[in-house]
Amino acid sequence: MFSLEELVKYLERIGYIKSEKVKNAFLKVDRKNFVLEKYVENAYFDMPLPIVSDATISAPHMHAIYLEELELEEGNKFLEVGFGSGILLAYAYEIVKCTVYGIEIDEEVFEFGKKNLEKTGYIKYCKIFRKNGLEGLEEFAPFDRIAVSFAVRDFPIKLYNQLSFNGIMLVPLIEKGRQILYKIRKRDKIEKKYVTEVLFVESKK
Repeated sequence: MFSLEELVKYLERIGYIKSEKVKNAFLKVDRKNFVLEKYVENAYFDMPLPIVSDATISAPHMHAIYLEELELEEGNKFLEVGFGSGILLAYAYEIVKCTVYGIEIDEEVFEFGKKNLEKTGYIKYCKIFRKNGLEGLEEFAPFDRIAVSFAVRDFPIKLYNQLSFNGIMLVPLIEKGRQILYKIRKRDKIEKKYVTEVLFVESKK
């Protein structure tokens, strides 16, 4: 793919982009602004790319999976844990149209993502924090939607407790050496649905 439009058409054709709201978010947020300069020519290929500090920006199809499975609606309070390049925060803003929240523990990655959000103008819609993401942001809870963008070995109960009732959290859990992306819905009990196998950077905590 050599353009953003071609990438979006490809993701639609193979079934990752299903809704107009996700399609529109992809078209408004240019991926080339969230990758390292030396990888700009690869920005529109459906592949993860290195950023800084051994982190990566996920492949576009993974962002599409996250956005579709989160079932984001305008007005939702959204938190991304491990915001990396910052692109998912920008996508989410284009759907929820209100302040989005992000946490990143790695200082170099935090500064990279912050710079991307600043140069694209999305920083004014974001509240971002450098801290251990598994602690969440209790002072801003509850959140309607939480995206965990790294793999964890234990169920993140503190994040789950910061979900609003009927809220949705996506989290990659490490099970028997595999990473499984689960869709968690908070109701009277934890509802857990398998989404797909993934490969994310593992939690540093």
